[in-house]
Amino acid sequence: MPALTLTELARELGARLEGDGSRVIRGVAPIESARADELTFLANPAYAPRLAASGAGAVLVAEDHAGEVPMAVLRVGNPRLAFGRAIARFHPRPRPAPGVHPSAVVAPSARLAADVFVGPCAVVGERCEVGAGSVLHAHCVLYEDVVVGRACTIHSHVSLREGTRLGDRVEIHNGSVIGADGFGFEPDESGRLEKIPQAGRVRIEDDVEIQANVCVDRASLGETVIRRGAKIDNLTQVGHSCSVGEDSILCAQVGLAGSSHVGRRAMLGGQAGLAGHLTIGDGAQVAAQAGVPGDVAPGTAVGGSPSVEIGLWRRQFVALARLPEALKTLKALVREVEGLTGRPAPPSGRP
Repeated sequence: MPALTLTELARELGARLEGDGSRVIRGVAPIESARADELTFLANPAYAPRLAASGAGAVLVAEDHAGEVPMAVLRVGNPRLAFGRAIARFHPRPRPAPGVHPSAVVAPSARLAADVFVGPCAVVGERCEVGAGSVLHAHCVLYEDVVVGRACTIHSHVSLREGTRLGDRVEIHNGSVIGADGFGFEPDESGRLEKIPQAGRVRIEDDVEIQANVCVDRASLGETVIRRGAKIDNLTQVGHSCSVGEDSILCAQVGLAGSSHVGRRAMLGGQAGLAGHLTIGDGAQVAAQAGVPGDVAPGTAVGGSPSVEIGLWRRQFVALARLPEALKTLKALVREVEGLTGRPAPPSGRP
């Protein structure tokens, strides 16, 4: 494991050091378990009291942190981001040595860069191209005419269906299926469902990460597109002919019905669902478990099912919790009215 002095580490992280720059740091750890040769971080001020009992050699804090700190300090704009970079520095991901495993099947017409790794039982189909520095782990399958860019990592049991295009530095985690048929059927004259051919493809741009067991369907015509830098969490469904904008985040179990379009830097919370043929604007936010039936304007936030403006949804949520007590009060008032008038109160909704 690499070791750095605090001076070297501060330089790499763009941090302002307060303390002994010659102290050697050999790793990273949480506040509670960090040792004298390890770096920790403080992003939430609520955890500041824990620093007093920490054995860490140094801590990353925000530039404006004002509390007492009993160890060396590295001040940065975003402690969590800087700590993530420190983790990458001390725990670099191992990369397999280039080569094709004897059990892998590579079609004669496929073109692989010289330093590509193809793992055990992987399959690379006809006319595929795999760029420099890319890794295809065990049991992944590339159908025909797939293009994988440079420095991509395709983990085990990933399937890239015919015609799929990946840019550079794309990472796809275990079990994901990219480019399967979209869900398109139409009743015929007798009422039986007839499949509508899915003749398009999936295109994934640079620096996208798709996590485990995600399904991104091919377009019926044209392309389903995941744009540069987007991040898609586990168990997400992206339907046919959808697009996901640059640097957008789709959390676990999000579902996009066909021809949905998500703008740049949008955020969709876990289990949010989008009806088809709608647009989520740039910078919009959709709360977890929201059901979205229509377009969401850029920069706005919605929640609930059907979704409404986030402030209204929160008020509705609070009111719903009070509804049982409100009904008790209403019934008591009805009985009081009946006692005063000597006749039953009119049914709800009538004068």
